[in-house]
Amino acid sequence: RSPPAVPLPVHPLLRGAVAQLKMATGVLQRVRGGLGRAKSGPVLVFSVLPTDDFLCFCCAFRGFTASSSRNREDSWFKSLFVRKVDPRKDAHSNLLTKNEESNLYKIQFHNVKPECLDSYNKLCEDVLPSIHADKYYPCELVGTWNTWYGEQDQAVHLWRYRGGYPALTEVMNKLRQNKDFTAYRKERGKMLLSRRNQLLLEFSFWNEPVPREGPNIYELRSYQLRPGTMIEWGNYWARAIRYRQHNREAVGGFFSQIGNLYMVHHLWAYKDLQSREDTRNAIWNHDGWEEVVYYTVPLIQHMDSRIMIPTKASPLQ
Repeated sequence: RSPPAVPLPVHPLLRGAVAQLKMATGVLQRVRGGLGRAKSGPVLVFSVLPTDDFLCFCCAFRGFTASSSRNREDSWFKSLFVRKVDPRKDAHSNLLTKNEESNLYKIQFHNVKPECLDSYNKLCEDVLPSIHADKYYPCELVGTWNTWYGEQDQAVHLWRYRGGYPALTEVMNKLRQNKDFTAYRKERGKMLLSRRNQLLLEFSFWNEPVPREGPNIYELRSYQLRPGTMIEWGNYWARAIRYRQHNREAVGGFFSQIGNLYMVHHLWAYKDLQSREDTRNAIWNHDGWEEVVYYTVPLIQHMDSRIMIPTKASPLQ
């Protein structure tokens, strides 16, 4: 008679990894059921290991140490979801932009001291429109906002430079000689906690942002993509944008060139929060929208949404 089987010891981190696999199995099976209407494309589903295979799996990894197992576990588990990137023969900036135009955009995020926000807005209203209107500077103020929901006490400015990098360099050199702008920057610095910016190009399939009358609220949706997936994102959104133009909510679409790379910004306009909710819900009535969501969500590493209110100086009202 065979002696009873003695269970092999299982490293607690490996037990946690298999528990995560089980959880992923359930989630992905539910996703597969909910997205069964998708026209094509593989659905990734894992099978939970049988008991005997699980024991063999544990034996093979008994040598893991506690100090290094966490990093290896995370790397191994995340690798199950990594999408392969197709090779390309040109920069995505050449493939996705309006080649007949050479517009460059700069987006600025200024985190303002809470007690200084009103003074900051007044300072911007006195200076920024004059630069926008002066033909001496080859740049335009597309919009300027305060964040309403999202990061609080924040100002967002979007500039367009017609002529690309040479126009940006020209504007920067001229502003250094502008005493009013120099005084503005000095005074502004007293009001800020931090600031950052990015240089952007616009997607060829989005309309160029133009001034519009208000009142509107604006949503800036920012997506940090997985490196190498910008072309795939652009291909899906080139078809998807037609679903988002029925209420003129699509304002502009951009991707970063300098700053946080593989960053996408979509700018939308709505009459109010309820209009935003109704418009976004109505999109799901269009055949094909669920497929866009299904294939673009895996490309995203992180996403953020800001609801913004235009200031008095903003051409986008």
